[in-house]
Amino acid sequence: MKFGIDRLLADPALRAPLEGKRVALVAHPASVTEGLVHSLDALAACPGITLTAAFGPQHGLRGDKQDNMVETEDFIDPALGIPVFSLYGEVRRPTARMMDSADVFLFDLQDLGCRIYTFVTTLLYLLEAASGTGKAVWVLDRPNPAGRPVEGTTLLPGWESFVGAGPMPMRHGMTLGEMGRWFVDHFRLDVDYRVVTMEGWEPEGPGFGWPQSRIWINPSPNAASLNMARAYAGTVMIEGATLSEGRGTTRPLEVLFGAPDVDAKAVLAEMKSFAPEWLAGCALRECWFEPTFHKHVGKLCNALMIHAEGAFYDHHAFRPWRLQALAFKAVRRLYPDYPLWRDFPYEYVTDKLAIDVINGGPGLRQWVDDAGSTPADLEALAEPDEAAWAETRAPFLLY
Repeated sequence: MKFGIDRLLADPALRAPLEGKRVALVAHPASVTEGLVHSLDALAACPGITLTAAFGPQHGLRGDKQDNMVETEDFIDPALGIPVFSLYGEVRRPTARMMDSADVFLFDLQDLGCRIYTFVTTLLYLLEAASGTGKAVWVLDRPNPAGRPVEGTTLLPGWESFVGAGPMPMRHGMTLGEMGRWFVDHFRLDVDYRVVTMEGWEPEGPGFGWPQSRIWINPSPNAASLNMARAYAGTVMIEGATLSEGRGTTRPLEVLFGAPDVDAKAVLAEMKSFAPEWLAGCALRECWFEPTFHKHVGKLCNALMIHAEGAFYDHHAFRPWRLQALAFKAVRRLYPDYPLWRDFPYEYVTDKLAIDVINGGPGLRQWVDDAGSTPADLEALAEPDEAAWAETRAPFLLY
């Protein structure tokens, strides 16, 4: 099994169009070869490739920025002497000066298969910046660790943001190479776009998206495991809640919630009573933690840990978006006046609630807060969108 970067390095014919061109790389800490050499170093040592710039997304090329909305500055790579531009600093979109640094932009980011994970938006912004300029964008494709399942409501018109690149559901079931193909078509972009495909990726094989032969490296500081990647399309919504998503612990974004004033066992019992079918495909375990930073810092929190792994995991039954919605609903039913939604600027959006920005519209929050809503009501919101996306994405799939 080979990722796009490994195929590019191994095949001179694939690299041939890069000869004589100035090449830039978009990368982060998980941008490594099968031998764990960082892609920047591997490309710099590769015959026929002239690296003239590098780019880092949110959390930086080095992955050193812990939290959201912590910006990274540009710098000069001390070993290669080339500029490293930040796409999460003064700008989110590449500037004309940045685009002037290269002729071909290699995009080699490990993604999580979730609309809100900002690397997919960075890809769109790069494609838009390259459109009409004659610049080329190549995605060196990597697996979607969440596999092919589709889940969640579609982002509504007018709700676009850095965590909402376009009208797709929360869990889109595509690789970034495939997503780029859809972006070019959907947004009618005039760009020389290519995908260096993976060899031997089996989204329905062992690992259901993540090949068992490859180790997991954090693509961002809080994406610490495959379990997190599978759960993320649900647990990321906690960023819009006052409940803790586990930041400040060793297992962030692997819990349904944590709070000092919520009874986890009671919430789990309510979840089982309200929509037991949405708990399928994983195990939930009561646990306790005391965050060292972020929400509820220094306070003992009762929590529910998700285990979408091992013998507990059923890939096609596990639906993290519904599972997280159910946890919110159970908290609301048990604690009707609980201040559930966190009101703060989220990814630089200041005029909308964070939970709505995350979901690309108010539908999920309204369902949670409506005392009379049922599981069928949420299904009625999500199922048509999921079916439509499965049809929309079909022509763009490569594997």
